[in-house]
Amino acid sequence: MSTPPAGTTKKRALSRRDYLAPLPVPTGQKPCDSLNTIWRKNQVFLDIGNYSIGSAVMVIWPMAMLFTFLNFLTPDPFIWGWGVVIVGIPTLFVIQGLFRKVPLPVRFNRQRREVCVPQADGTCWIVPWETVTAAATQHSSVSRAGRATMGLLIIGFENPDPQAKEGEKHYSMGFNCGGGTTAMALWECMRSYMEVGPHAVPESRVGIAPYEQTQIGSIVTDLRKGDLMQVIWGIFCITILGTYLAEKLQNLKLSHPPELPYPDIIEWSQSLPPEQWAKRSPELEAAIAKREAELDAQAAEKA
Repeated sequence: MSTPPAGTTKKRALSRRDYLAPLPVPTGQKPCDSLNTIWRKNQVFLDIGNYSIGSAVMVIWPMAMLFTFLNFLTPDPFIWGWGVVIVGIPTLFVIQGLFRKVPLPVRFNRQRREVCVPQADGTCWIVPWETVTAAATQHSSVSRAGRATMGLLIIGFENPDPQAKEGEKHYSMGFNCGGGTTAMALWECMRSYMEVGPHAVPESRVGIAPYEQTQIGSIVTDLRKGDLMQVIWGIFCITILGTYLAEKLQNLKLSHPPELPYPDIIEWSQSLPPEQWAKRSPELEAAIAKREAELDAQAAEKA
């Protein structure tokens, strides 16, 4: 079954699927790295990683605070027992993850217009950029508690080896970013890098940040400025959302993001003379021009 063209949206009662590539045409959203997926960026390549132990901490910590508060109000072994189960099991997975190696990133080479996709067996696929697929999926469920919406950005790659075995022909990455416009903005980090340039993409926030940008440093800075509301917000984030612990664990695992260790990929990642840079296909040129015209028309209608 062929993939619908980029820009196509399929809606159902409780779900939505936006097809973003191929071909990688503009989405109309500004690039936003909401999950800190940009691990490394330069004039030749962009490394995209799908590892965020900090996000897991920020999900578990508020639940731990909630059960602690409930047990403080009404000491009850039943509440305490459920808290241990609901919080303890995910915590064990986080601890286990701390002892595992960080997965290698996927590397987007804008000069060659190719993508290097590392595999678990130590091999790498070199995939043409214009064959990469991307879709933003969103699904809603309705219960007594109200409407809950979840979504993903899914990026797919085809094995360039025509003799590949069944089960080794496709590879995909899923990003839990909520779907919809948020997924489009995350996809734009990769698309804009490849089609516009490094200047169009946010800088990497992975690694050890300057003191002023850390959780404690930002609170101290706001306190010196006399901005009490920001100080209160910072303390809330640290105590209730667990951002301090998330920051420290993230730094522990990603202070030095992993490099691709393969000699042939290191050579593939070297800069080329401008005259050797790969060009867009005529099909992509036409698709981008058509999509930009559509976005301009939509902006004019809104204006």
